[in-house]
Amino acid sequence: MRFAGHRDNARACEHALRRAQVPRAFSAGFSPHPKISHTGAVPTGAAGEADHLELLLAERCSPGQVRADLDKAMPEGNDVIEVVEARNPGSADRLHASEWRVEPAGVDPDDAAEAVADCSAADSVEVERTTKKGRRRFDTRPAVVRSNVSAKPHGRGPREQHVAYAILRMVVRHTQPAVRPSDVLNGLHHVADLAPPSSLSTTRPAQGPLGEAIGAIVDPLTVDRPDAHTTSTGSTGLDVNERHENASQPSVSTTGPPG
Repeated sequence: MRFAGHRDNARACEHALRRAQVPRAFSAGFSPHPKISHTGAVPTGAAGEADHLELLLAERCSPGQVRADLDKAMPEGNDVIEVVEARNPGSADRLHASEWRVEPAGVDPDDAAEAVADCSAADSVEVERTTKKGRRRFDTRPAVVRSNVSAKPHGRGPREQHVAYAILRMVVRHTQPAVRPSDVLNGLHHVADLAPPSSLSTTRPAQGPLGEAIGAIVDPLTVDRPDAHTTSTGSTGLDVNERHENASQPSVSTTGPPG
């Protein structure tokens, strides 16, 4: 599912809502459409364990029942992790940063750690990317809140030599223009000559408010959970946390701060 685009996932969600018979609220006008807000889509090719969407329903429903029905109707690889009744609309305003996990197979952990240290010490890390308005150059350094490298053993059999490759974890602010994991990797290449391989496994375990003091993501649904909920009347908004699973490895659902 990580190779499905944002529009494909949005269409799959709309189809699942119909199959699950969730009472959606529709816009007025000549061509009514369901009131669904998708926020913070992952780039095509990346897996998302913390994608959010906001639904406006025509009547009050049990969030647990909506989660079960919607998850059952979704295609394999798209999992509905949690549904909560929205205390306040506009969940997109809470998504200030994302955590990313990048596994560049074949990159030595020591080389990756040295490159990350060089970029962290740099005043600016400029990269170029093609946008709708043409080739654009921008600084990625202010967006990267935290980055570190760990090692993961890799080997296929007892007689095969086991080697370790790097796992890069980073917390990146949501900025304009958006800084993607690929931009950070390009920065590592330009500053420290660390050339990433053509095959990358990229996953977003979390997104939400940024805890500046700890440099980590805070659970964006905290204010919507039952112990913080206040009763309201009329149409009901729901915050939905989704996971677009990476088919190459199992994913762990994350709705709060990363472990």
